[in-house]
Amino acid sequence: MKHLQISITTLLTLTLLLSGTWGCGGGPAPEEHTDQHADETGRTEEAEEHGEDEEHDRDSVIRLDAAALERLGLVIAQAGPGRLEVTTELPGEVRVNGDKLAHVGPRVAGVARQVLVSLGDRVRSGQLLAVIESRELADAKASYLAATERKKLAQATFAREERLHRGMVSSEQDFLDASNGLAEANIEMRSAQQKLFALGLSESDVRGIADAPDDSYTKYRIRAPFDGQVIDRHMTVGETLSADVPAFTIADLSEVWIDLRVYQKDIGTIRKGQMARVITNHGDEAEFPINFVQPLVGEETRTALARIVAPNTRGVWHPGCFVTARVAVEKTEASSFVVPASALIRMEDGDEVIFVETLEGFEARVITPGRRSRKQVEILTGLNPGDRYVAKGGFSLKAELGKGAFGEGHGH
Repeated sequence: MKHLQISITTLLTLTLLLSGTWGCGGGPAPEEHTDQHADETGRTEEAEEHGEDEEHDRDSVIRLDAAALERLGLVIAQAGPGRLEVTTELPGEVRVNGDKLAHVGPRVAGVARQVLVSLGDRVRSGQLLAVIESRELADAKASYLAATERKKLAQATFAREERLHRGMVSSEQDFLDASNGLAEANIEMRSAQQKLFALGLSESDVRGIADAPDDSYTKYRIRAPFDGQVIDRHMTVGETLSADVPAFTIADLSEVWIDLRVYQKDIGTIRKGQMARVITNHGDEAEFPINFVQPLVGEETRTALARIVAPNTRGVWHPGCFVTARVAVEKTEASSFVVPASALIRMEDGDEVIFVETLEGFEARVITPGRRSRKQVEILTGLNPGDRYVAKGGFSLKAELGKGAFGEGHGH
């Protein structure tokens, strides 16, 4: 019995050994394990790659709900061709219109007795500005009065000699002397009269000299030459003035000059009649035609002058202020698409993108810009015909992109 038991035990042991050896050998079992591991690894890599693509798509597409769209106020446009307006910028300065500027002063030396206007006052044509006392004026008036009396005397003498000559009482020589005296008196009176006109007196002023009170002989009145504003004053009461120093500067600021500097590269493109949009540093903006382009280039500045005569009835254009003028120098049909400059958004990596509306949301699409103007950009690549893109409000989408506004929806 013991022998039989041993044999059975030995047989079972051999069977188990044979089974273990067969199961761990180079048969199908190891191959099946290896293939399963490879399949799992492949599926994992594929899943990871697919997940990265999905994550990339989610990072470049912004999904916003209706409330967020309304809050951002996006302006959507459709891609298409257009006319590109190329502009150039010219620096300039607002100046007083030189044709409506006057340096007003006395034409005779004297002492200021009255100053009736102040700096900044608006004046009307012929308005009295100041009164001075002038000895020179008094001498001129006295000479005129003396010449007038001499003329009257010469006229009386000539009339008497003419009667006597006709009656054969006086000689021919006496008549000729009287005629010559009258001519000289006329010349003297006209000379004295013209001197008063040159000093600024009117014909009515001259005619009234003889009847005016004596204390008015020395009074010289300074009057405004036209409607305008006192922009400078150089006299005070009691001050002694000379004839060559202006007492007031009067300017009509209802119209000003805007002088633009045209660089050599732009001389061929700036012409009379072109429209220029003028912008000041304090925000005023208007469009005016160019009235004059200087044909010569300055030796020192190497620039030419382009002048705009601008209406200024509201007083928004202040002489002395610097301005920038944008002039359209070219209008051409773009070979591809034209979009507003506000549609282009520069990302942190330097790429310029346009947000394009797709079925999944708004995609930040990298574009290749071409020619630019102040308001427009030509797009060479990155847009397709009919694409709907964000023309205004792209910076808001850039901000939402930075906050992670992507996925299946977004709202606040």
